[in-house]
Amino acid sequence: MSDPSAADPRLGQTVRHRRYVPYSHAHYGGNLVDGAYVLGLFGDVATETSIRTDGDEGLFASYSDIQFLAPVLAGDVLEVTATITRVGRRSREMRFEARVLCRADPGRGPSAARVLDDPIVVVTATGTVVAPA
Repeated sequence: MSDPSAADPRLGQTVRHRRYVPYSHAHYGGNLVDGAYVLGLFGDVATETSIRTDGDEGLFASYSDIQFLAPVLAGDVLEVTATITRVGRRSREMRFEARVLCRADPGRGPSAARVLDDPIVVVTATGTVVAPA
C-alpha cells in the first residue's frame, strides 16, 4: 500500500519570510533576543503556508522538536522557512528553520552591519498544523 501523501502536491511546499529583528526585542545582555521571538516567526510562516496549500490559516497544534542552536541578536536579519514534510487528512507536519543572513557590526559604528558569507542556522523545529475539515 502506497503512502497517500507521497503524491500530494502540498508535500515539499516551502514558504520563506525575512525579518529585521528590532532592538526593541532585545531582552537580555548583549542584545540577545529570546527564543519565543523566532517561534512567533515560525507561526507566521506556517500561517502563510496553510493559506497557500489549504486556503485557510489553519491552527498550529504542536511542536514535536525545537532546537535553539545559536543566539539571535537585535539587528539580525532572519530568514525563516516552513516546508511541508507530511500531509494527513487534516494535519500538516512542517519543518522550520531560522537563519541569520545579516548581523549588526557595532565595532565599525553604531549603525554598521554586514551580510554574512555563511548564514547561521539559529533555530530548527518540527511542528503540526491542523486544517479545518
